[in-house]
Amino acid sequence: MDLVSVVLIAIGLALDCFAVSIAVGTSSDLPRLTAAGVIALFFGGFQIGMNLIGWGAGTWLVGLIAGFDHWVAFLLLLVIGAKMILEGIQEVEEREDVQYFQISTLVLLSLATSMDSLGVGLSFALLSTTILVPALIIGVTAFLLSFMGVILGTRLGEFFGQRIEIVGGVILIGIGIRILLQHGIP
Repeated sequence: MDLVSVVLIAIGLALDCFAVSIAVGTSSDLPRLTAAGVIALFFGGFQIGMNLIGWGAGTWLVGLIAGFDHWVAFLLLLVIGAKMILEGIQEVEEREDVQYFQISTLVLLSLATSMDSLGVGLSFALLSTTILVPALIIGVTAFLLSFMGVILGTRLGEFFGQRIEIVGGVILIGIGIRILLQHGIP
C-alpha cells in the first residue's frame, strides 16, 4: 500500500480520537499539557495496538467480532457521553469530582476510538500489506490529533465553563451514533 493511502487512512482513523479529545479536554482538571499528553499516549498507543492485533488476527477475528464491534463502541461512548452531559448540567456545588483520567475511563475511551483501527489492521492482513510502518503512521497521527484536540477542548472549557461538558457529551454520543449508522443500523 502506498504512503499517501496510509496517511489518509491514518487521518480518517484519528478523527474520532480528535473529536473525543476535544470532549475530554473540556472537562479536564489536569494541567493542559499533561492532559493532552496522557490522552494522546493512550489514543495513539491503542490505535497502534489495535491495528497490530487486527493484522495479526487475520480473518479469524473478523467473524468473531464483526457482528457487534460497533455496538461495543456505541455503548462505551453513550455511557461516557451521558455522564459528561449530566456533569455539565449539575450545579458546581452538587458535582462529584469526576476523574476522566482514571485508567478505566482512559481504556474505555481508547477502545471505543480504536475499534476501526482493528478493522483496518485486518484489511491490511487480507491485502498482504506489511504492518509496522502503517501502524506507526496511524499511531503517530492519532497521537498528534488527540494532543491538539485536548488543547482545543481545554481552551473551549475555559471560555464556556462547565456547560461545555454538555457539548463534549453530545459529541461522544454523536460519534457512537455515527458508528452505528456506518454499520447499517437505522
